[in-house]
Parts: sequence; C-alpha cells; structure tokens
Amino acid sequence: MRRKKVAALAAVASLALVAAAMAQTSSTRINLPNGWQPEGVAAGGNNTLFVGSIPTGAVLRVSSRTGRTRVVVSGRSGRQAIGLKAVAGRLFVAGGGTGRGWVYSARTGRQIKAFRLAPAGADTFINDVVVTRDAAYFTDSQRMALYVVPRDLSRARQLRVSGIRRRAGNNLNGIVATPDGKALIAVQTNTGRLWRIDPQSGRAAAIDLGGASMANGDGLLLAGRRLYVVRNQDNRIAVVNLARDLLSGTVARTISSRDFDVPTTVARIGGRLYAVNARFGTTATARTRYWLTRVTG
Repeated sequence: MRRKKVAALAAVASLALVAAAMAQTSSTRINLPNGWQPEGVAAGGNNTLFVGSIPTGAVLRVSSRTGRTRVVVSGRSGRQAIGLKAVAGRLFVAGGGTGRGWVYSARTGRQIKAFRLAPAGADTFINDVVVTRDAAYFTDSQRMALYVVPRDLSRARQLRVSGIRRRAGNNLNGIVATPDGKALIAVQTNTGRLWRIDPQSGRAAAIDLGGASMANGDGLLLAGRRLYVVRNQDNRIAVVNLARDLLSGTVARTISSRDFDVPTTVARIGGRLYAVNARFGTTATARTRYWLTRVTG
C-alpha cells in the first residue's frame, strides 16, 4: 500500500514537472540577424512579418512559419525604422529622430514616397504609425502632434493634439485606430496614460483604467475592444478590455515570457502574438542577438 502511494506521488510530481516545463516553453523564438537592432514589427499577408532596423532604416521580411528572413528594404545612411505598418502592399515606416516618414513597396522594397513630417530643426522623434482607410497617422514622442499622410500620399499635414500635457521624456508613442477610423488610441509612455484621440480635431480624452498604469507603454495592438499594450522595460504585455465608448477599460491579464528582453511592439497572426525584443540596455554590436517572441494572444 505504501509503495503504491509513493508511486502515485511520484507520478503526480512528474506530471507537475512536465506542466512546469510546458509553461516555461510556451513561447517560441524566431531569430533575427545578429546586430539588427529592431524596434517595430508589423504583420503582412501570407504569414509574413516585417521588422525594421533602428540605425539603418532597413526592413526585414520574416516568415512566421519557417523563421526565414530576407531584407526587403535596404538600409541607407541618414534613415531609421522605428514603428511600421504593412497595408495594401505598402510599408509605412516612422523615421524616429530623422523627423521623416517613408512609404515602400512591401513586395520589392522600392521607395514610393518620402515625407518631411516634423519641422526642420525641431526636437522630434517619429515613433509609430497607424493606417486607416483615409490616412496614415504618425506619432511624435517629443511634440504634442500627429502627422497625417493621406492614403493617396499627397501632402502631409500636422494635427495638433490638445488635452494632453507634454512631459519630459517620451510622450505619445504607440498608436492604433478603430476599424472605421473614427477614433485613435495612443499611449503616453512617460505617464502611463492611454488616450482616445479624435482624428479630425486632435482633441484627446483620457481612458480611465481604474488607477492602473501603462508605464513604459510602447507598441499597441487593437483587436475588437481588446487592447494589447507592450510595456517595454517591464517585459510584459498588458491586455486591456475597453468599454464601447473607448473612454474606460480594465486590465484583464498580463502576458509575460522569459524570452522577453525589452519588447517594444507586437503584431498578430491568427491567435498568436509576435513581440520584437529591442534589448535596450544591452550593448549593440554586430554580434548582438535579436529575436521575435511568439506567445499565445
């Protein structure tokens, strides 16, 4: 009887160890080229992801199935690639400290158009972009403004954002839009606040999270009324359920992984999320490893 009890306990312990191991390996790495220094990731069609390179402005095409990579946009001096979106065969790329934005062919990498977004000489950091049916909206983390590029790629304009107090550090960062394009949502990294922004007037209203903070909020992903907020230095993704009017929400859960190393942005293919790890704080060299982390969304 005692032997049976001991055997049963051993079996339970073994199952517990298996379960723990499964929990620890629930995420999957997709390796990027050494030294790539990524920040933005975007989902394209046919299980394709696009990942930008901060210092060169290059963009990599990645297969989410095989992990194979290929440079689609070559790097150039004086360019950066921060946030990016892939829409209708085009890549919209935020140019960080250059004050510029670029539009490329997602198939060939050919430049379609370049835009000067921030005023020349301004303190600027073009951080992220979202594309609606009518326009692309770029955030500037140093200026309380959005830059609007019509879908026909005609002249860009500045949209002043009101209702948000500018603070030291990174302000507006990640941005998403509702499917009808009638509302934008952005995160203010330095205050941990989420904002609903009117794309016509630029008027912002705070989203009440019941006291929860999105400090270090970076990239955003909106799926229905579920908002994923990547909190870079915290190595986690907050999942927020938003109210119908997008003016309040509750933090439903948090996604974490041992494979997160300062994740900055996230893309979704099917039921899986792909977070890119910028590894800020790690000395970047030509041999520094970078990767995407795949987790269940």
